[in-house]
Amino acid sequence: MRRSSNVCIAFLLLIWLVAGATAQSASNVRATYHYYNPQQNNWNLNAVSAFCSTWDANKPLSWRSKYGWTAFCGPVGPTGQAACGRCLRVTNTRTGAQATVRIVDQCSNGGLDLDWGVFQQIDTDGNGYNQGHLIVNYQFVNCGD
Repeated sequence: MRRSSNVCIAFLLLIWLVAGATAQSASNVRATYHYYNPQQNNWNLNAVSAFCSTWDANKPLSWRSKYGWTAFCGPVGPTGQAACGRCLRVTNTRTGAQATVRIVDQCSNGGLDLDWGVFQQIDTDGNGYNQGHLIVNYQFVNCGD
């Protein structure tokens, strides 16, 4: 009896882990753009008044410059400080173009506010610029730091 309850507990734990992993993504999310200009600002989070600068401004340059930047206020995932420094794989639903970005700020548009350079990178057909936004899917991914 004890062995079957251990197997049952292990199975439930596995289901919980899988459910948690799949819960960290969202589809058909609005993504606008913001002019963080990280290269021109020497990848300085304080210079752009990013929300996450309180916790991440003193991270090494290699960390701050590894990925393009985004503000995050998506419908699925952590918020506030818990989102800072996390990475997303963002996919343009129209073209399939993808980019990995690091969350450095928060926003209020219910989606993402990508740095202009990242927005351009995945707006491969120019439709996002013409519309003023993209429709994207995002998934939380390991930053590899």
